Amino acid sequence: MDLAHGFVGRELMDPSNVMHPGAGQSSQHLGGVDNSLAFLQEIEASASTPGLKEGEVDLGTTIMAVAYDGGVVMGADSRTSTGSYIANRVTNKVTRIDEQIYVCRSGSAADTQAISDYVKYFLDNHRMEYGQAPKVATAASLFQQLCYNNKSMLMAAIVVAGWDKVKGGQVYSIPLGGALVPEKFTIGGSGSSYIYGFCDSYYQPNMTREQTEEFVVKAISHAMGRDGSSGGCVRLVTIHEGGVDRKFFPGNKLPFGPL
Repeated sequence: MDLAHGFVGRELMDPSNVMHPGAGQSSQHLGGVDNSLAFLQEIEASASTPGLKEGEVDLGTTIMAVAYDGGVVMGADSRTSTGSYIANRVTNKVTRIDEQIYVCRSGSAADTQAISDYVKYFLDNHRMEYGQAPKVATAASLFQQLCYNNKSMLMAAIVVAGWDKVKGGQVYSIPLGGALVPEKFTIGGSGSSYIYGFCDSYYQPNMTREQTEEFVVKAISHAMGRDGSSGGCVRLVTIHEGGVDRKFFPGNKLPFGPL
């Protein structure tokens, strides 16, 4: 076997430059034919397809988490987009990481799903090793390390929230770049820019569970009514000492926004 034409003899390419013209041209001779030009033309043709962003699926979204006396309330819309096309109208963007720890995901769907799978695996091992439930801060720290150490390759903004017996309900924001910011409430995604004023005006410390759930649903509904990348339905997850409760609000039953 000619090693120059197999995997062993190929030049190792930098993943960050693999799509650039000229990258790894010395290793593009497959079967004696130079396919580099045809490959680049195919990439350019797919990138110029109207409405598509090079096939990227992203969660142009509205996510939110609010701590209250006794737990946290998390909420998100359900629209997943591929460019100007809606790939999924009923996506569940509130992901379970542990029994009482959940995350809201925005950015690249593939990136956020992969990070969530890693952290879930680490927390499962943590639970088996220590024989007790992991703390919310532990999960947030794992997300932060993965996002920060791979910040040049990821497009992922994460909200980690949950309840543990040490600190009760907690909310942590991990924006693009990998910072870790503890918050009383946080919003994220493309729709968040439309509701900063609403949230600043209506948020109050020490709200009850019912008030917090109403606040989250109204805020996300307002964002969905203004942001073209947010839409569908609203999914609510309330985490407290007794467990986790889920609620679903269809698009035609929201307190604000187009029917």
